[in-house]
Amino acid sequence: METETVKILLAEDDENLGSLLKEYLNVKEYITYLYPDGVSALEAFKEADFDLCIIDIMMPKMDGFTLAREIRRLNNSVPFIFLTAKTLQDDVLEGFSIGADDYITKPFSMEELLYRIKAILRRTSPEEESEKNRDIYQIGKYQFDAKKQILSIDERSRKLTTKEAELLKLLCENKNRMLDRNYALHTIWEDDSYFNARSMDVYITKLRKYLKEDESVQIMNVHGKGYKLIT
Repeated sequence: METETVKILLAEDDENLGSLLKEYLNVKEYITYLYPDGVSALEAFKEADFDLCIIDIMMPKMDGFTLAREIRRLNNSVPFIFLTAKTLQDDVLEGFSIGADDYITKPFSMEELLYRIKAILRRTSPEEESEKNRDIYQIGKYQFDAKKQILSIDERSRKLTTKEAELLKLLCENKNRMLDRNYALHTIWEDDSYFNARSMDVYITKLRKYLKEDESVQIMNVHGKGYKLIT
């Protein structure tokens, strides 16, 4: 999806922050429309097509969670990001249960928000959806059958566990791009608790071991952010 064709609905009641975000995103060639409360944002969504919604949780007239639920009733596929000053686990989990693609905690840098937007638009592009529907992936000299959970090289095959296969499939879908750590945790483990994060590290180590016979294949750490499958 080309940047100049992307329309963003921004629902933010903080006038200064909202104006700053709108100006920054417009400079980055995202067509951004700012609404100061949930009610006006919902009315705008009913009247126009948007490619992405950025929603503050604490807003007057209609809070961000309610707005997101109403948007989901109207459109089940439009991606959205929650902006929140809260760090309570319950708020984060509620956001993902509604169908949020990501959340970002205030204060945040403009560069971080821009990265999150680009990552979501890549994941939800038609090309990416086509990639998600694939069963067979070529990883260097390896072939990976995601449906059967089998990783093969030459005449040898290895049956992967469900978690190993799900993680390798996500890496394949984002081949040569960064797989966001939190996105992987919420997709496979459904939350990003410390123990789940450690568990994912163990699975990454296992996958590296399984793929070591082809030196051109690498799973790189992107420090503090995620992983990248290089082929």
